[in-house]
Amino acid sequence: MGALIGGIIAVAIGVWLWIIWPGQAIVLQGSIPIMLIAAGLLAIIAGITSIKDTIEAKKLEKEAQQSSSSSNSSQQ
Repeated sequence: MGALIGGIIAVAIGVWLWIIWPGQAIVLQGSIPIMLIAAGLLAIIAGITSIKDTIEAKKLEKEAQQSSSSSNSSQQ
């Protein structure tokens, strides 16, 4: 969740810097917003993937508990 929030913030800052520094010829100053946007997008992707993995793990754990409880009740 932290990566997702951090990614959104980085993208927002990158877009904001891109708007306030239009047409900069200085390579370093012009590349900072692009790097922030790219890193932010990667962080957003990592955050979404992490959330999906957590949901999938909880689903599998719940299914395992249900199958073990149903097999225990059928054995008794």
